[in-house]
Amino acid sequence: MGELTGYQLGTIGALFLSVASSVSIVICNKALMSNLGFHFATTLTSWHLMVTYCTLHVARRLNFFENKSIDMKTVILFGILNGVSIGFLNLSLGFNSIGFYQMTKLAIIPFTVLLETLFLKKQFSQKIKLSLFLLLVGVGIASVTDLQLNFLGTVLSLLAIATTCVGQILTNTIQKRLNVSSTQLLYQSAPFQAAILFVTGPVVDQYLTKQNVFAFKYSPLILGFIILSCVIAVSVNFSTFLVIGKTSPVTYQVLGHLKTCLVLGFGYTLLHDPFTNRNIIGILVAIVGMGLYSYFCTYENKKKQDLSPGSQIKDKDSNTPLLGHQDKENHFEVKKATKDSLV
Repeated sequence: MGELTGYQLGTIGALFLSVASSVSIVICNKALMSNLGFHFATTLTSWHLMVTYCTLHVARRLNFFENKSIDMKTVILFGILNGVSIGFLNLSLGFNSIGFYQMTKLAIIPFTVLLETLFLKKQFSQKIKLSLFLLLVGVGIASVTDLQLNFLGTVLSLLAIATTCVGQILTNTIQKRLNVSSTQLLYQSAPFQAAILFVTGPVVDQYLTKQNVFAFKYSPLILGFIILSCVIAVSVNFSTFLVIGKTSPVTYQVLGHLKTCLVLGFGYTLLHDPFTNRNIIGILVAIVGMGLYSYFCTYENKKKQDLSPGSQIKDKDSNTPLLGHQDKENHFEVKKATKDSLV
């Protein structure tokens, strides 16, 4: 019981850190891009990852965590995949309307459910699917406005969905099967994510913004916001890997839509963004969907625990609710040979 309670507290802490850091960085980046004219999102992300790696390297040297060897092919391909997914998301935003881009983000949950069902043989009950449907409808009502389709934008959105889903599923699977922590995986993969974005970021940003990031005039205020954004990004990147590792890719996406609702609320409160009855109704429907998702997950996990009271808490790859209750049932065996390749 003590181990389970400690795990739940750790999960709640990870969820809170993820929400707080993500909302903070959205507000910071919105000020940086909307008010100060720094529109180089992909390049900024590469700087985020570089600072994250440097921070983790210092932490490792100070013995805050122990480095663990992972098959290099797995790490390289995993890092490149995550870097490419960020690039595709930014290109999707650049070539589509805001409404279609929001639909792209909404499609990540059902696509993740489909992939986990087909390839990982994971089961999602009808109640879980219903709660996810309500969540997606609510966020769609609150955030999707115009829907303008074009062929290239649609292709980029499909690639963004596919790479994001596979990347997040691998984030969870690698931690489980190779028995590595979120910190260890992030530390080893961040340099490759940063490298692919550092090379492609300026090209992507120049194509989308018609400006050169290296010719941009950096005032002290802009540099201050960039540094603040990079500092917050360390927490964002760390909490992302932590949440996916402790819960599941689907739960992380549910949490992501909670952040969307909070950002809409903060935008209205702090930045005086337009806020309509449609936004309010959508957020309320989304909150109901999130509440039902957490309740059904808690109920189903408790039911599984009652059926297998002697099981150990080793694997956490279940439909983990936002409140941090966890299924004790093991879906994978932890592999002792950490050199095994997953990609």
